[in-house]
Amino acid sequence: MPPTRRGDEGCAVGFRTLAEVPIIKSKFVEQHLSPFRDSRIELPVNASAPVRASKTGHAAPVTMFPRRGMRQALKTHWPEYLMEGAELATFMISACLFTVAFFHSHSPVVHALPNLFARRALIGLAMGITAIGIVYSPWGQQSGAHFNPSFTLTFWRLKKISGTDAVFYVASQFTGGVLGVWLSQLLVGAARLSDVNVRYAVTVPGPRGEAAAFIAEILISFLLFFVVLVVSNRKSLARYTPWFVGSMVAIYITFESPLSGMSMNPARTLGSALIPQVWTSLWIYFAAPPLGMLAAAELFVRLRDRLPHCAKLHHNNSKRCIFHCAFEQMN
Repeated sequence: MPPTRRGDEGCAVGFRTLAEVPIIKSKFVEQHLSPFRDSRIELPVNASAPVRASKTGHAAPVTMFPRRGMRQALKTHWPEYLMEGAELATFMISACLFTVAFFHSHSPVVHALPNLFARRALIGLAMGITAIGIVYSPWGQQSGAHFNPSFTLTFWRLKKISGTDAVFYVASQFTGGVLGVWLSQLLVGAARLSDVNVRYAVTVPGPRGEAAAFIAEILISFLLFFVVLVVSNRKSLARYTPWFVGSMVAIYITFESPLSGMSMNPARTLGSALIPQVWTSLWIYFAAPPLGMLAAAELFVRLRDRLPHCAKLHHNNSKRCIFHCAFEQMN
């Protein structure tokens, strides 16, 4: 089955909550919405095509995800799956190497720049640039540059990615996170990564405890995803989405990391925790980021009265799109 092309699908409009976004076949509309036949509902010419009814009374033709098994999805979309794993592996290698450079007990940077806040700002800048580079990379342009199960789960909730693709995306992301830390250990050695000030770049609650870490992770995840939805769904700003993401990563590491370690990503946290077996408050990083991003998605749909156009973070490119995409309809 050929990949979904950008602009082939319509975008659902007119729903106040995500729960109000059904997909209704024309036959169902004809049988059960007869009182509205004299209203402004217009069925598509192809009576077998699915439609979504809107508050305005118009029916927007859409293309539903084709029914495909996991084997068929793997056969057609395996490049995107591998890209997602490679993206998070790259991010984790960068996180480990920069943490060693800026925080290892015997690092020359620590002696030259003893101010902790300044070093956090530098590593935040480095990781922000890393995130921007990944999103703009050929891999990121094609896969959508989620490299985060919370992103993928929320875009699935927003009906932008099929369930099968979401399963493979998440599996690849978790694999990539672990692989990235393992490769980092090969590059710099276990002794450096296990240093008391490095600890495999694990994310654990700060001195203020679990409650503060949990709330902080919800808030930063909520804000990041809401900004992504707003910016990527505005034609004049969409091409700058990677810069917004990178800037927020840099700011969060600089100012928020003392509270929770700044994760927003269950696969990122598990990747750092697995090898050193640091399971401290792991539940926070599996629960808070999805909750925050799902809340942001709900707010976006309520405010904008429609679904986002696509699940890509950077869509101004010629790479194929495997998502339920309406990017070219953006105004």
